[in-house]
Amino acid sequence: MAGILVAVFWAILVSFLAVVLVRLAQTLRATTKLVADVTEQAVPLLADASATVRSAQTQLDKVDAIATDVQEVTSNASALSTTVASTFGGPLVKVAAFGYGVRQAIGRRSAPEPEPAGRPSRRTVVVGRTVPSARGKKRNGRSSRGQKD
Repeated sequence: MAGILVAVFWAILVSFLAVVLVRLAQTLRATTKLVADVTEQAVPLLADASATVRSAQTQLDKVDAIATDVQEVTSNASALSTTVASTFGGPLVKVAAFGYGVRQAIGRRSAPEPEPAGRPSRRTVVVGRTVPSARGKKRNGRSSRGQKD
């Protein structure tokens, strides 16, 4: 009886191992098929990726050339600006300053000088008379300082 029990146990164990081996074989077949499909699809994808990388490299080379040209143009523009500023800057500033001075002189000549705030008037009324200003305006070719009105 012990022999039959051991034989049944071995038969159940072998049956169980056979089922496990069949399932393992199915899994290995499915895995092999999956790897083959992935390989079949990956090769064209890698070729496309390689072409895209080459195209990107070509575009980067073009952008690098453009950036170099822009840098050269920028340095040329800077040099031109410096040259123009040094050539025309000084004389233009002098002309502008001269024009400003002329405008100020004409403006002072045509408009009366405004009295600054907080300062007393230059003329003072004393018993109905006006004291001449301290600036010494000329009358008839002579200075008015020291003369009475």
